[in-house]
Amino acid sequence: MGRKIVILLFSMLVAGLSVAEGNRNFTLVIDAGHGGHDAGALGSMSKEKNINLNVALAFGRYVEANCPDVKVVYTRKTDVFVTLHERANIANRNKADLFVSIHTNALPKGKQARGLETYTLGMNRAEENFDVAKRENAVILYEKDYKQRYEGFDPNSSESYIMFEFLQDKNMAQSVELAKMVQKRTCVSANRANKGVRQAGFLVLRETSMPSCLIELGFITTQSEEQYLNTREGVDALGYGIYQAFVDYRNKFDKSITVPFRIGERMIEPQQPSQDLVKDNADEQRQEPQNREEATSQEEKQQKHSSEERNSGSAPVFKIQILTATGKIPNGDKRLKGIDEYDYYVDGKTYKYTVGCSENYNEIYRLRKTILDKFPQAFIIAFKNGERTDVVEAIKEYKRNKK
Repeated sequence: MGRKIVILLFSMLVAGLSVAEGNRNFTLVIDAGHGGHDAGALGSMSKEKNINLNVALAFGRYVEANCPDVKVVYTRKTDVFVTLHERANIANRNKADLFVSIHTNALPKGKQARGLETYTLGMNRAEENFDVAKRENAVILYEKDYKQRYEGFDPNSSESYIMFEFLQDKNMAQSVELAKMVQKRTCVSANRANKGVRQAGFLVLRETSMPSCLIELGFITTQSEEQYLNTREGVDALGYGIYQAFVDYRNKFDKSITVPFRIGERMIEPQQPSQDLVKDNADEQRQEPQNREEATSQEEKQQKHSSEERNSGSAPVFKIQILTATGKIPNGDKRLKGIDEYDYYVDGKTYKYTVGCSENYNEIYRLRKTILDKFPQAFIIAFKNGERTDVVEAIKEYKRNKK
């Protein structure tokens, strides 16, 4: 009898461990480079440490909002100094599945460059990337015991980087895939020049024991880039692009996922196109909404919008999303603020309300400006063949179709 009880308890323990392992959270460590008395690279109006933190928090918010089974750990969430060694320790202690370090690039005075690049650990073509690694690794000079902690490593000596030639990183293949995904997604989301995936000897990546990458968001020493990196729109677009890459990575490499993750929506309005896109259609007269006597009910108006969308062929259709609700909003509801010509689509359990419907982006762009006093958070979305599509790609297609 006693033996049966022991066997039963052992079986329950094994089953419990299996369930616990099956339900184990995926752990993502997000590292905002620099901080505290380490400002990082300096621009004409900002410091790298603040840009890094803003984008890291934006990235984390997207993951937290859309991936409930992911445990997000930050190496810092405020303006504090954290050593490179401790950043890696945070990832290792939490048994992280992925480590993403976020930085901002810089060049000596008088030199200009633009674009986003993502690094993995390695020495392939390392000479041309030495300046970037040297600048990022120089943070250890703020640590009193860096010579002992990093075994005599000198970030300014090329000889110290010889050690990286002998590293056989078991996570290299997945790290490179992650870096490619970051470049693809973030450059599109934030409309950044793609400077590609590179390798260099970063200490913070060397000391982590999981797939990892280091992102250089842009050049703080290039005026236009610095201005963009300090806008709310820029921060959100960069964070969203990195988040998209994270979802792509999990769908490819996380074997615990049985249903692919769906990429969530942007939290703020996507960046509007440059003024030349608006001006190239300036000769078109603004079309003010007209009363349609034949539309005797709101349902008929909604059906009309849907019909316009279905009959639009393969060209993208633009609309303005004004609000969301957990259920269908009745006609005249105060949340509609007097708008009586609207449409909606259902996304999961959420009703998303829109106004306007046109293949002409400029028409919707102008319409949005007329309702911003009522719906300041309204933003433009796009549909193609009746399905929601990426608005940036839709705008590009709109421009191609006009030529």
